Amino acid sequence: MQAIAKLWRRAKLSSADFIEDGSGLAATEFAVIVPLMLVMFFGTVEFSSAVAVDRKVTLMARTLSDLTTQSTSVSPDDMANFFAASTGIMTPYPTSPVKARISELYIDPDTLQARVQWSKGNGAATPRAPSDIVTIPSSLAIAGTYLIFSEVSYEYSPMAGIVLTTKINLSDVAYTRPRQSTCVFYSPDTACTTK
Repeated sequence: MQAIAKLWRRAKLSSADFIEDGSGLAATEFAVIVPLMLVMFFGTVEFSSAVAVDRKVTLMARTLSDLTTQSTSVSPDDMANFFAASTGIMTPYPTSPVKARISELYIDPDTLQARVQWSKGNGAATPRAPSDIVTIPSSLAIAGTYLIFSEVSYEYSPMAGIVLTTKINLSDVAYTRPRQSTCVFYSPDTACTTK
């Protein structure tokens, strides 16, 4: 009987010691929390990078439009330089998924529709066809005026691909009025013509 009592007392003490012993608790908590923390960390990094690239796409659209409106006429070499300068904004991100297009729009005085005068594309972006109609904000539809319209799109691929695994298409547009003249000539054109 005493042997059973000793055994019972020993089991009772060892179970109390086991319950009070917390030496493996930190390792267990660490193993549970680390996967969640890593997902949060990589998610924050990828989200921050996507926001940074989106901001650069907006700056690229505005720069492309701004550089074009500062001229009275542009040549194919000028357009290549404008595309190169605006693409430089994407540094340090890759520029291969950038699609950029610049067009001059004429606002028809009768219909207030914006029609394409000329258009040039860079990368995989194709130019708009002459006389295409482009939808613009009504506040910009001033009869008989011209607008420089830039469009930029970027296919963002997450760097780590752990949290965000699909590509995200980021894009922006910019409208700017010519600064030095009523319209920007594109060589070999010699005058602003309405269509």
